[in-house]
This record gives sequence, structure tokens and C-alpha cells, in this order.
Amino acid sequence: MKPERKRESLWKNKAVQSLVSSLLCIIIGLLVGYVVLLFINPAGAGEAILTIIKNFFYYPSPAAALKYFGNTLVKTAPLLMCGLSILFAYKVGLFNIGAAGQYVLGAGACLYCALGLGLPWYVCMVAAVAAGAVLGAVAGLLKAYCNVNEVISCIMLNWISLYLVNTLLTGVKESASPYTLTLSSTNPSALLPGLGLGKLFSNNQYVTIAIPLCVVVAILIWVLLEKTKLGYELKATGYNKYAAQYCGMREKRNTILTMVIAGGLAGLGASMLYQTGFEQWQCTQAAVPNMGFNGIAAAFLGGLNPIGTIFSSYFIQHITAGGAYVDKTMYSAQISDLISSLIIYLCGFVLFFKQIMQRRIARREEKALEAARVSGAEKGGEE
Repeated sequence: MKPERKRESLWKNKAVQSLVSSLLCIIIGLLVGYVVLLFINPAGAGEAILTIIKNFFYYPSPAAALKYFGNTLVKTAPLLMCGLSILFAYKVGLFNIGAAGQYVLGAGACLYCALGLGLPWYVCMVAAVAAGAVLGAVAGLLKAYCNVNEVISCIMLNWISLYLVNTLLTGVKESASPYTLTLSSTNPSALLPGLGLGKLFSNNQYVTIAIPLCVVVAILIWVLLEKTKLGYELKATGYNKYAAQYCGMREKRNTILTMVIAGGLAGLGASMLYQTGFEQWQCTQAAVPNMGFNGIAAAFLGGLNPIGTIFSSYFIQHITAGGAYVDKTMYSAQISDLISSLIIYLCGFVLFFKQIMQRRIARREEKALEAARVSGAEKGGEE
């Protein structure tokens, strides 16, 4: 095969297109963030953007860097689960913006089981998955039997979930603060086991089985979607539910099942964060946590591929955590959130860049075919 043909076939590869599109989004996002910093205070713009990129490398001590690298991984696990939740539903033609609410309900379920009922970690995790799945099922039922748009129903359910969880967890919060009781002092058995993983990150107690478990789940989702009959049926329903119904597939069941699985993934993400003890739930918060919404960016930046979403989730959490180290004497405390938000927002243009690449490849192929036809016609005329 000629080098030119190899290059052309490489560019046609969907994985290569997704990777290049994701890298373009990242570079553009960082450039836009740098321009914003230049407008605010040009003196420290270069150092600030490098600090965001460095994240845990900001610390000169290897031990400290490893510890904060572990913290980044701890928050990557729930983000990956939310990204997989968005991705799974999107593959079946549904936009699960309710991952945020499913994440919230999962957090409420696992924390109440841990703090209120004193149950062990595996029961609390199952409760989180079940809570997210039930909320997903509600949106799925409304979509399947009442034709209610899942975006509308999910947005409403997000707020219902938030206030429901706030009310539920008020009974297990600290008396002097709006935060829930700590798992380590109230019910240590509800903490996810570390299996010695924390020793690899300077004895970081928050590094648990959640990190390898989320990678395993991502691989299983890829296998389900790409290598199983159920995955084929779910995707076929997403492409055209009427054609799927004509072929004997139960499109209503598939719609509900999709939302159940997507909701369970988001609920599992909440368990992977709150059962490490890394964060406590604030019972007075009036906004849905960003984790579920950031999952949208993670899914699209990963090219809507479960394996790609592993890396995109880490990148998004990396820059989000890195923004906290920006010099606050030169920039306001909110600047880190602003830069991270700009980069995350631009991550949503992956599909746009993929379409541009595919159009250019299609045009080049059309020109090549036209040239071949002209050349063939000229040769035929000469004969």
C-alpha cells in the first residue's frame, strides 16, 4: 500500500478522527483561556495557564505531587461514571441531562444508608445504583409511554432530587454545620476499601477501589454496546425506533432499560465519591452539583467512546483541579472556575470538528473519483 493511501485510510479511521478533534478542542480551549487571562492581567497570564496545565506538578515535592495526583483520580471516577451515563443514553438516541439528578439521588441514598442506617459499603453502593436507576426509569417511562421529551422531564427531576436529598440528609448532618456527618467517625464500614492503593499515592486515604472499578465499568459498557445483541438492539432503537419495532425489537422496553442503566451509572458515580470520605454533602446547597453536567463534556470530548471517555474525564478533572492553584493575588478566586468552564465548554465541539473532517475527506474522494472518470474517458477516446 502506498504511503498516501495509508495516510488517507488513517484519516478515515473514526478513532483517529475523534482523537484529533478532541486535541483541537483542548488546544483551542487553552488558547481562549490564555486570551481571557491576558485581558484580565497580562503579567501573570502565561504562568497562570501553565499552572492550570500542571495541576499536581505544581508541588516540587514528589510525595505531595503524588498525593494530589491521587486526589485528582478520586474525582475523576465519579466524573467518568457521569460521562458514561450521558454516553450510554446518547448512543440509544436519548439525551440524559438528568445524570445530575441521578447523581444527586445516588449520593443521598448511599449517605443515608451509611449514616442513618449504618450499613456496609457494598450495600450503600447498591443503594446508590438503585436510586439512580429508579430516577432514570421515571424519565424512561415518561418517554416511552407518554412521549414526554427526556430533556424536559430530566431537568424537572434534577431539582426534585436535589431538594429531596437535602431534606433526607438533614437528619444525618452535623449539628453545628450544614454538612453531613463524616463516614470515618460515624460508620467506617461504609468507606470503600482501599486495598493498599493509597500507599501508591503517598498514603492518600481517599484512593480506593473506585478508581480501578470505574475503568472496569467503562470497559464493560464498551463490550455491551459493541459486542452484544442487547447493545445492538439498543443502538438500533436509537437510530430509528420505528424500524426497530418493525424488526420485532421492543422499543419501549429498550428506551426504559437505557435510562435505567444510565441512571444506575450516575448513581454509582456518586457512591464512588462520597463513600471515599473525600467530600461531605451540604444540606443547604441550592444548586445541582456540576459533576453530572461536566459528564456531558467528558462524553463528547471522549468521542462518545467509553474508552475515550476515561481519558477525557481525567483531562477535565485535571484542569479543573489545576485551576485552584492559580495565583489569587493576581486573579480573583473565580478565575480558575472561569478558565475551566471555558475549556470544558469548548470540549463540546468534538462532533463539530469530526463532521468538518469527514466532509473534507468526502470532498477529496469525490474529486479523486471525478479525476479518475475524466482520465478513463480520455483513455477511451484515444483508443
